[in-house]
Amino acid sequence: MAALALVRSIMLTGTTADVVVLHTGAVTPDQLSPLRDLGAHLMLAEHLPTSSEFNARHQRDRIHAVSPFLKGGKPLFHTPLDNFIKLRLWELEQYERLVFIDADALVVRNCDSLFGYPEFSGAPNVYETLADFHRLNAGVFVAQPSKKTFGNMLKMLNAPDAYWPRTDQSFLQHYFPDWHGLPVFYNMLQYVWFNLPELWDWKSVKIVHYQYEKPWEKDHPKAAKLRPLIDLWQAYFEGSNIPDIETLANPLGTDAQNCG
Repeated sequence: MAALALVRSIMLTGTTADVVVLHTGAVTPDQLSPLRDLGAHLMLAEHLPTSSEFNARHQRDRIHAVSPFLKGGKPLFHTPLDNFIKLRLWELEQYERLVFIDADALVVRNCDSLFGYPEFSGAPNVYETLADFHRLNAGVFVAQPSKKTFGNMLKMLNAPDAYWPRTDQSFLQHYFPDWHGLPVFYNMLQYVWFNLPELWDWKSVKIVHYQYEKPWEKDHPKAAKLRPLIDLWQAYFEGSNIPDIETLANPLGTDAQNCG
């Protein structure tokens, strides 16, 4: 499963934090076992108790018809209702602070410093133009668990006629309108590789996020453009031939200016 590459990448950074994997009942014990072997804590998470009307508005076919993804493709397994499960992070009051990272990501440098950021901190949804720095990408964020906050979230989320076109991402930007922006290198979206190559600097990148097409999909439409990033993910997934990040070439083929 995709989370194997992510968990291995986090462990290789020497983190001192617990690595917790939220999973649904659809994941089999055989799929979870390698994550446990790497040292991850596994937590079963159920879907949120949203109304049948809410669930109908957020079915995959409905969202893709009403609010289609025009910039890139989503894999067939994309199930929008699953995205809201990440809100259950706020129920984990045994932790003072959490850093959420989507399963379709790699951590290539230690990111324990993120625990020093306030709630709610997230990286911008920048992958096409620098004008998008005001938009949140919910692939990486910092949260402070609180069951009270979770209850308030659920009320807002499940309000009559509520519709969140980008599911959890739309909701979190609405719930935290004054969110604190993380440096883009904490959530470097893969499309930056070919849309904004001057922004990509391996000496600064900490997390690579494979938004839209996934690196485990065979020959997806943008595979040729993203081959170096796909090969990197495969190395972490297989646990072999993982390169020294410092030696990787930037997309421009030259040292990029540090934009940190």
